Amino acid sequence: MRTFQLTLEYDGSKFSGWQAQINARTVQGDLQRVADELFGVEVDLQGAGRTDAGVHAVGQVAHIKVRKLRDDLPPARILRELNDRLPSSIAVLECVEAAPAFHARHDAVSRAYFYQISTRKTALSKRFVWWIKQPLDVAKMQTAAGMIAGRHNFVCFRAADPSRPGESTTVVVTSAEVGVDENLIVFRIEASHFVWKMVRRLAGTLVKVGLGDVSVEQFGGLLTGRKNPQLDIAAWTAPASGLFLEAVRY
Repeated sequence: MRTFQLTLEYDGSKFSGWQAQINARTVQGDLQRVADELFGVEVDLQGAGRTDAGVHAVGQVAHIKVRKLRDDLPPARILRELNDRLPSSIAVLECVEAAPAFHARHDAVSRAYFYQISTRKTALSKRFVWWIKQPLDVAKMQTAAGMIAGRHNFVCFRAADPSRPGESTTVVVTSAEVGVDENLIVFRIEASHFVWKMVRRLAGTLVKVGLGDVSVEQFGGLLTGRKNPQLDIAAWTAPASGLFLEAVRY
């Protein structure tokens, strides 16, 4: 058994997420197809995280496990051959040989995401931001984001995941912050794991804080796991366009 660790970037705009599906185009599906073609056998290909439809990545990690490998396929050639076969919206940034037992998802200790909010209309990066037309109080957003780090019950920010019944909503967040880069407001977060739609709902609620529709105190209350019937978190889920999987730590 030979195992290879891939680092990938992709534009998720035209994909129905990472995870392979029978009747939809996905990043894993495209990568599986070209990997099987390259190695001449069906390989075991798994990713570190299941990004949703329309979500992008600049540091997704995947593994390829191959039982039989031709001697003329070193990692550098695997990287080149995969990129030659993949569509322009997916790029393999790195390919290294890993320990046979390495697993991209199970061995990960944390994942980092960032969410981009544009404060102006942009013609060149519309697919990668959420444009908010109204003025935002960034200082209040930063204060609220500073409350996210730590161990919290994120049930208020979770969408029910039918594939994971009984999933714990307690998440340990390593770091969370809101920064400004010219016309971009960037929300960054790193955690042990994430429940479904957690980052997009946090981003959407932070925007509500910036608009003055939600107070910093109300935001803090949501982090205790107490649902507020006056706050419709699900309706505030930020669009997938601004979300990126930034890195996976091992």
